Amino acid sequence: MPCPKLQLLIAMACVCHATPPIQLAPQPQKFRTFYALNDAAVPKELKGLGVPLPMKGVAASDGAVWYATDRGVIRFDPHLAPSDQKQYFAGMRYLADDEVRQMMPDQAAGMWVRTKTGVSHIELRVMTLAAKTEIFEARVRKRHDRHGLVSPSSLRVPGDLSTSQPRDDDNDGLWTSMYAAAECFRYAVTKSPQALVNAKKSIEAVLFLEEVAGKRGFPARSYIRRGEPMPRDGQWHWTTDGAYYWKGDTSSDEVVGHLFLYAVATDLLPDAGLKKKIAATTTRIMNHILDHGYDLVDVTGKPTTWGRWSSQYFHDAPADSALNSVELLSFLRSAVHITGNSRYESEYQKLALKMGYAQLATRYRELREEINYSDEELAMLSFYCLFHYERDEGQLARYYRPALNEWWENERREENPLWTFIYAVAQPTMPVDFESAARTLYRLPMETVGWSVQNSQRKDVVMDSARDRFGHTQARTLLPPDERPVMKWNANPFEIDGDSGGRGEDDGAAFLLPYWLGRYHGFLLGE
Repeated sequence: MPCPKLQLLIAMACVCHATPPIQLAPQPQKFRTFYALNDAAVPKELKGLGVPLPMKGVAASDGAVWYATDRGVIRFDPHLAPSDQKQYFAGMRYLADDEVRQMMPDQAAGMWVRTKTGVSHIELRVMTLAAKTEIFEARVRKRHDRHGLVSPSSLRVPGDLSTSQPRDDDNDGLWTSMYAAAECFRYAVTKSPQALVNAKKSIEAVLFLEEVAGKRGFPARSYIRRGEPMPRDGQWHWTTDGAYYWKGDTSSDEVVGHLFLYAVATDLLPDAGLKKKIAATTTRIMNHILDHGYDLVDVTGKPTTWGRWSSQYFHDAPADSALNSVELLSFLRSAVHITGNSRYESEYQKLALKMGYAQLATRYRELREEINYSDEELAMLSFYCLFHYERDEGQLARYYRPALNEWWENERREENPLWTFIYAVAQPTMPVDFESAARTLYRLPMETVGWSVQNSQRKDVVMDSARDRFGHTQARTLLPPDERPVMKWNANPFEIDGDSGGRGEDDGAAFLLPYWLGRYHGFLLGE
């Protein structure tokens, strides 16, 4: 249970916010188990030859009707909210193949589905989101903890979790920061000793990224230990003792993630020694950026590709200037909060007002060349700190609020719980759609294996004539996350085909962070 002080803060948030919080309740979650046709667990009624089913429904024990289609199964329940009435099951996330031949209900609202090549049992287990977090936490601990870093894993055999192989990722620093921040919020809400252990382990891993590169103040993207599988891409360097191989050309993604985590941990964790290390690391990173003219300078002596926040860079790459202005202002605002260093306050005021960074932040839509969902992630994490620690509700707020709204114009259609909750923190007087945010949390798939998914052939999906920034097809229809490819929040939610054929598993922290942040700020109640 939240501590009395936290309960008071939550109550104040609920009173002041334009949108009432969501009262959570247990909801069905989808689980699938594959069986061979001769398995003893398969109902005998499904063991005949089987012929393709006609387009008629099979009633489940809860009254919902399941329909076979030419590509998978549709479950229809008119008693649900309109957005949940029709749910689509296809691909190996749910079925051995999409040629459905027989169906038979179980006794708990689920369905046995025999296809051409096997049998799938789809269960609908009613559970709370809090119980769902336990499954996601166990997944992280079992297959996605690499020296405290948290990132996706590879599967040597598609879909076979016993063949999981932890791997480095380009943005290990960002993904680990988001997971560790989730554990900080979890600790603040529940006082769970395990949440504290998890948070501290991953924070230490993120802190080590600034140590392993050998140039203090410059964090590595990732690292491996000697003897681990060698990476195949990026700029890598051995430490002088040959013990570690670390990845350079660090992006702004890492600095955004690190500073977001360090600020949250400073606020919510009780470990004074760890906070001292965080403050020292924050000081070195911030001094590095300021001392190098607002650039992140690699061991090569040159700025990294994406770690650039100078006026000269904005002149050369104006499309990046609105986002990068928000990032640097957020770094400084957070650094002041974490360290109390007056240098950062002076630089913050100079950049925001004298150098015009605050005004530049309001020009995102004007300067935008394309919609970049990775940029949305960096912007929203930066805005969280900027609004959370900014005390000037006058002059600077008149820039920051419209700057945030520039991003929110596209984000509101995504039903993204993390962006929704961050926007609600920043703009408490503005109404937001907490119901859709909670629905996204409910509908995030329980299994995070990257099974291939195809939806563009569906008659209920309106496709977009424009392709995304990678040239991929995309939809105008927003499908629920358990019907589209597994993705983090930096991916395009309107890309409805794709994934890796089951060759990898996501860590699932994309669910944990919005859930615990929403609980902490009082937007999600009842668990």
